[in-house]
Amino acid sequence: MKRRLQTALAALLFAVSLPLAAPTWASSALKKAEHAYDRGDYAAAIELYREAADDGVAMAQHNLGIIHFQGELVPQDFSRAAQWFRKAAEQNYAAGQFYLGFLYEGGRGVAQDGQEAERWYRLAAEQGYVKAYDNLGLLYYLGRGVQKDIEEAVRWLRLAGEHGDEGSQTLLAMLFENGEGVPQDYAKAAKWYRLAAEQEEAEAQYRLGNLYAKGSGVSQDDAAAAAWWRRAAEQGYAKAQHNLAVMYQDGRGLAQSDAEAVKWYSLAAAQNYTKSQYSLAHAYGEGRGVPRNDKEAARLLRLVAEKGIARGQADLAFMFYHGFGVSKDYAEAAKWYRLAAEQGRAEAQFSLGVHYYNGAGLRQDYAKAAKWFREAADQEHAEGQYMLGQAYSQGLGVSQNDGEAVKWYRLSAQQGNADAQFALGFHYDEGLGVTESDTEALKWYRLAAKQGLSDAQYNLGIMYDLGEGVAEDNEEAAKWYRMAAEQGDAYAQFSLGEMYDLGEGVRQNSSKAVEWFRLAAEQGDAYAQTSLGAMYQYGRGISKDYVEAFKWYNLALLQGDEEAEAAQRTLIRTMTAAEIVEAERRAEAWLAEFRARQGNAE
Repeated sequence: MKRRLQTALAALLFAVSLPLAAPTWASSALKKAEHAYDRGDYAAAIELYREAADDGVAMAQHNLGIIHFQGELVPQDFSRAAQWFRKAAEQNYAAGQFYLGFLYEGGRGVAQDGQEAERWYRLAAEQGYVKAYDNLGLLYYLGRGVQKDIEEAVRWLRLAGEHGDEGSQTLLAMLFENGEGVPQDYAKAAKWYRLAAEQEEAEAQYRLGNLYAKGSGVSQDDAAAAAWWRRAAEQGYAKAQHNLAVMYQDGRGLAQSDAEAVKWYSLAAAQNYTKSQYSLAHAYGEGRGVPRNDKEAARLLRLVAEKGIARGQADLAFMFYHGFGVSKDYAEAAKWYRLAAEQGRAEAQFSLGVHYYNGAGLRQDYAKAAKWFREAADQEHAEGQYMLGQAYSQGLGVSQNDGEAVKWYRLSAQQGNADAQFALGFHYDEGLGVTESDTEALKWYRLAAKQGLSDAQYNLGIMYDLGEGVAEDNEEAAKWYRMAAEQGDAYAQFSLGEMYDLGEGVRQNSSKAVEWFRLAAEQGDAYAQTSLGAMYQYGRGISKDYVEAFKWYNLALLQGDEEAEAAQRTLIRTMTAAEIVEAERRAEAWLAEFRARQGNAE
């Protein structure tokens, strides 16, 4: 809340607290001074004020104090101002007492002295000078030069508020809202905020909006909240601008508009309001309400990150890791992840662990990877729990321990992490760290498979295919093989090809079998290469072609497939030397192309 001291010269020069008797000629000099001031003859006005002041006219003394205090008509001189305010104050002139207290409070022109400030404020307050109520309340609230006394602060703030002082009304409302020095009372807070808000006090408008948004002391009303935030926002109040933007973004209390949200986020962000800078960065990064601009998103995130805000640091690291709006730089990503991780941000701890695990931007160190995975895991970060399970399963950075692996897999799996669900299912399937259980394996494979994890879909297909933990069901097996196969899983493609070849779970279709065998074979699956070779050799689902058959057998044989070796020995008896040479040439060409694809993928 901004507390203001109204010191506009025109408003203060002629402020009279209580009528004071003055000689007739002095009163005349005062009037002449006022007239001279009104017509812009300031030199004459000052001289006439001085004559009246020297003759003991308190108002003139006060006005001279204001002139020196303001420093607009003469060089600013707080010491001279204090001298004239004191002369007026000692004549019981309330405005002079107030300003003398103000100078003592701030230590301007006099030695800073909270007790003297309180004394002069109180003398002015006892005469009904409203601004003295306000300043006394604030003095006691802050304990500035006096013993902090919230009850006394409330007494003076209430007096100021009842006389219409919007600053006091706002502070008094805050005390009721927070239950500070008074019983917490949201209704009274709303009452005082409203009085100040209707005088266009921006902070009161903002806080009254907050009460409407929460339904505290007033009926919950998003439209009313938005209306009050708008009034404060239009005065440039950054927090209100941000909240109004959120309402537009979410479509609460007014029509949803990403463009309006961006407008208000931009206004608050321009005032260096961190929350809006962060939200605006995401609007640019997502192209929401504004054309996507990763460079601008990165710029805004850097502003947030450089203030030490962990989520901004983590998001900026993400931009560097992926090269969004900045040049891809794993070292820079690791730097920002570390800063966020050291503040306890779990996602950053996990990501820093990944950097150490993969050696991205810093030296590979499995022990440090495990350390950061544990930090994230201890905060129930599902991916951190999964990767810590992986570390224990593989003995990377920690001693190999299947029991610990299962513990962390389970914690992650219970949060719905598909990779952890699959890993836990696999450990039950193989009896690693737990008692082997097809039922449990099936349960966890199914959960992961339903989330679209191809490895789990394939393994679930196998369990239905073989009747492990469930009644054998070829149709169900084919269903899960297909889901995995359509995601490019070579094992599943081969298995689905077999089902089409044999007519198990699906209508027999050799052409379909060839399609799935080929997809798996092209990924280097030796079994699929052997099966595709057989389809070419015997002309099942495709035209018979010994050269292609030999080529695929040869490729499978390079991987040690014994069935391919036996099939090739049979086939070679029916081929010419030229056909064999051509088949070997095709195999070498395919292998070279395959290795090139693998290299590019890496």
